[in-house]
Amino acid sequence: MEIPVQDESATAGSTLDLRDPYPFFAAKRREGGVFHGTVFDYSRTPESLRPPDSYAAVSYAAVSAALRNSRVFSSRLYDSTIGVFMGPTILAMDGKSHRAHRNLVATAFKPQSLQRWEPEIVEPICNALIDEFAERGSADLVKEFTFEFPTRVIARLLGLPEVDLPFFRAAAVAIISYANKVPQALEASKELKEYFLGHIEQRRSNPTDDIISDLATAEIDGEKLTDKAIYSFLRLLLPAGLETTYRSSGNLLYQLLRHPEQFAAVQREHQLIPQAVEEGLRYETPLTLVQRHVTEDAELEGVAIPAGSVLDLCLGSANRDETRWERPEEFDIFRKHVPHISFTAGAHTCLGLHLARMETRVAVECLLRRLTGFTLLDEGDPHIFGQPFRSPNVLPVTFDVIA
Repeated sequence: MEIPVQDESATAGSTLDLRDPYPFFAAKRREGGVFHGTVFDYSRTPESLRPPDSYAAVSYAAVSAALRNSRVFSSRLYDSTIGVFMGPTILAMDGKSHRAHRNLVATAFKPQSLQRWEPEIVEPICNALIDEFAERGSADLVKEFTFEFPTRVIARLLGLPEVDLPFFRAAAVAIISYANKVPQALEASKELKEYFLGHIEQRRSNPTDDIISDLATAEIDGEKLTDKAIYSFLRLLLPAGLETTYRSSGNLLYQLLRHPEQFAAVQREHQLIPQAVEEGLRYETPLTLVQRHVTEDAELEGVAIPAGSVLDLCLGSANRDETRWERPEEFDIFRKHVPHISFTAGAHTCLGLHLARMETRVAVECLLRRLTGFTLLDEGDPHIFGQPFRSPNVLPVTFDVIA
């Protein structure tokens, strides 16, 4: 099983410390909310995929303002990057087209579906995984839990056979790694298109209770999604459903293990888990940046940004802005709640934010209901790493089973 943790040898060509980029972010915030340059790690990206000119927004105010102005700061640049491999998706749409497609695909994430998915799908999957290692008294929670449960959940939600798990997991990882492995990403994209087309055709003639059926039958004001729109969205949803949830749950568990007093409090009082989830998302954002194309000459936080530039919106930096949070560089699940921006904002706010929150909460609840006495081991040098995606490389632990 290949877990998409970035190769640390990439740091040689990077200006960022990919273990801890936060001092760099803080220094840039002290200089101002926006600067000429980038916070993206291009050390392994081919020259042809690098933008000619970049600016970066690092303050909460700058990031939030840009996300809420999709006319000037457009997501259309994704058509020429990840869109090459996923096809046309709402990720790269703006305006009327984005609203229409978002309304159609949003039918797959109805609140009543989430309420049903928790006890019927997410909780049983988490418990089944814990069954596989509980009696052993030890586990690598990345390999055996945080990476596994979102993969199995998204497969069940899409109505895909469990036997196909290795195929679409490998394809999702290949697409996510497109900047370093273009031929493999293109091949994975082609294979997923053919794979999903077969399932779409089946659902059109015989709908079942899953997301593919919801997309195949969705209709608003007489409009339906085309096959291309559906398989493109599914190619986006598959890695997205895996990436952010596996990383956010791993990040949270790592921080709790590094802060035993907070872990003990959560173990005693499970009602603290939702606020721990939010602090985990703020403190160690799983996706630290998104990018936008600047459609016209603009000004952001007093900095002139020319049309045609690429603007990095550094969510990881915005979530540690000292003008918004007290002690932002500390992990504290008891802090006063102030909304973070990990799921972005504005028209492109993440469609799956409620699902991601629920999955992480349920995963932690299942672990703490059944296991206790967690100890983080030093094996494999566990640490959080990466840019723009961040998560632990390993989480080797020992524990006791609750009788």
